[in-house]
Parts: sequence; structure tokens; C-alpha cells
Amino acid sequence: MSYDNPSEAGDPGQREARHYLMAISTEFCDDYAPFERGAKIRGEEAMRRTFRACLLQFLTCAAMLLLAASVAPAGAAEKLRVAKVVPFAWTFTPLDIGMQMGIFAKHGLDIEESASAGDAKLQQLLASDSVDIGIGSGPGMAFAAKGAPAKAVAAMYGLPRNMAVMVGYDTGIKTVDDLKGKKLGVTTVGSLTAWIGHRINEKKGWGDSGIDVVPIGGMPPARAAIKTHQIDGYIGALEVGYKLEEAKEWRVITTATPYVDHFITHVIFARDELIDKHPETVRAFLEGWFDTIAFMKANKAKAVEISAKVIDLSPAVAARVYDEQMGSFSEDGTFDPQAVATLKKSFIEMGLLKTIPDDNSLFTTQFVPVKVNK
Repeated sequence: MSYDNPSEAGDPGQREARHYLMAISTEFCDDYAPFERGAKIRGEEAMRRTFRACLLQFLTCAAMLLLAASVAPAGAAEKLRVAKVVPFAWTFTPLDIGMQMGIFAKHGLDIEESASAGDAKLQQLLASDSVDIGIGSGPGMAFAAKGAPAKAVAAMYGLPRNMAVMVGYDTGIKTVDDLKGKKLGVTTVGSLTAWIGHRINEKKGWGDSGIDVVPIGGMPPARAAIKTHQIDGYIGALEVGYKLEEAKEWRVITTATPYVDHFITHVIFARDELIDKHPETVRAFLEGWFDTIAFMKANKAKAVEISAKVIDLSPAVAARVYDEQMGSFSEDGTFDPQAVATLKKSFIEMGLLKTIPDDNSLFTTQFVPVKVNK
């Protein structure tokens, strides 16, 4: 983030202190002006006194001006509260990579990171002013149409190549057809994971006798519920499935991609108040995000290294996920009209809305396309 006038950077207290120091330093320098004249002082002693006074004047003024400039650095970062919809998905690790590589800092932001437990929870955090920015799912835009005080400001991930259906490793479930009549856990009602379950039912023509979608929350309760056979499987992040498949705890049955044509899997939300009053902050975050995506595409090894540590993956799984998912990230945040149409239809299918909403109630295009520094 940049300022038109660097002297206005920082909080009000810092600006006041800097202005005060500038004022007194100028006043101090003016007070020493008589030494420069010294017209009535004669001889070598007068010259020495004048020289010493001028030198003192110069050093003191310089020191005070440097102190004034250092009260608030020109690039003082603005704190921004950002929440992921869940903590364990690889598609959200650009936030961590951008933070660790100093990319958001270059845009004047100090990110305060947190995570939720599904779309409904994320929207509650946004509505309560607990966070400023939310990284959530495309289906989560339905909350905006229902009056939630936050909108999508950028599309950040296309087809759901990152989502999968996973079951307990020792179950008899081996194929998608074996899922009929089974209970699959999802994060929350109205979430992307819930929509995928309904989408499989629709594509397979199972109707009400197909997959029984059960809202269960995040990964810890899902793992516990599968171990105790309260549910048969879970719809969630593909990389988690790969990780637990390595440990022979879960088995990946299918990704979501075969059941979706055009889609926006993930978007970036901002509170309406932030959009209205501080659009420059929203723009700075988006520039930082998409600069990070460009960095990841150009630096696979570093992206794999950081993301593996963030969500506790083996380097092999993280590299596999990078290769399979990196191509689905948007490079500029634009909203694809066909994908938006699919999303709107999904709102009706899931019973989230009764009528098709207009675009303006779901997202704003004032910040896209985002131009990045390549």
C-alpha cells in the first residue's frame, strides 16, 4: 500500500509526534540564526565562536530532523484480519506463503491470520466484525444475497480439483456407486462440500436415496466420526485424503471434478464496510494475493516447502498437490459468467435461496482484474 504524501503515513499519534518534532527542530534552528550574523564580534575568537555555533546548529537540526522522520516509517504496515474458511486446505496456503515471503508486507499490510470451520462460521466472523477479509467458497456467496454484510471481491480458484470424497480405509466402499445411501460428512450447511455431495446425487440420478450429507465441521470431528462409524466418509480437501491414504486411515474415492463443468470453487470476501470506506486496503490485499500466486507459479520448490509445513504434508504429497492444483488458481480474480451461472443454480438446488440473485448482491467487480507485478 502506498501513500500520496509519505508524511501522512502511520497512525494519528505518530503523525502528531512527527509534526511536533519537525516544528521544534525548525524553531530551534531559527533560534541559532543570530550566531550566523555575529557582526559585532571581532577577531579570531569571534570566528571560532561562530564556527562552533554553526556546527552545533547543523548537527542538532540534522539529528532532530532524522528523529522526526523515524517516528513513523514511510511504509508503516496496516493490520488486516484475514480468516481462512478452514485451516487445512492447500488452496489457502498462498496466504501463508505471501506472509512468509514478505509479499503482503510489500503492499503495506500486516496480516493477522485465523481460520474458521466452514462457510457459515466464516460469514459469522465477517458479520460480527471479527475479521476483515475471508477466504471462502463460491457457494458461500449465497450468504451475501441473504443479507450478510460481506461480498466476494475476487474469484480465486476455478474447478474444484482440490476437493474429493474420502472414506474410511477399511470400509467396503471402493467406487462412487458404493456411496449410494452412505453418510458423508461436510463442513456446514450451504458449504461447497455440501454442494458437491448434492451434485453427485444429481449426476448419478439418485435423488433422496443417494448420499446423505451430514454437517459435521472440520477435520478433527470428521476423523473421529469416521473412526466410530457415525459417518462413512467425508467431502473435503484432496491433499488431506492423500495424506491419510499414506497412513492407511482414509481412502480417496473420487475428486469432485467429474461432476462439475464450470465453477468458482473459492473466492475472497471483504466486509461491506471495508469495501465502502477503505477500498485501497481491499485492493492492497488482492494485489498481495495475486502477486503471491505469480510467485508460486514461478517458484515451485519454495511453494511446496512452505505449504508442506503449513498444513503438515510430506514433501511428496505437497509436490503432487502443487502439480494437480496450481493451474486452477485465478491470475487476476475475474468472475467467469458461466461459472457464476452454475453457482446461482446451486443456490436454488441446495435450498439456500428461492430465486436467482443478481450479480451485484453476490460480488463486486470494482477490484478486478487485478494487475500483478510479474
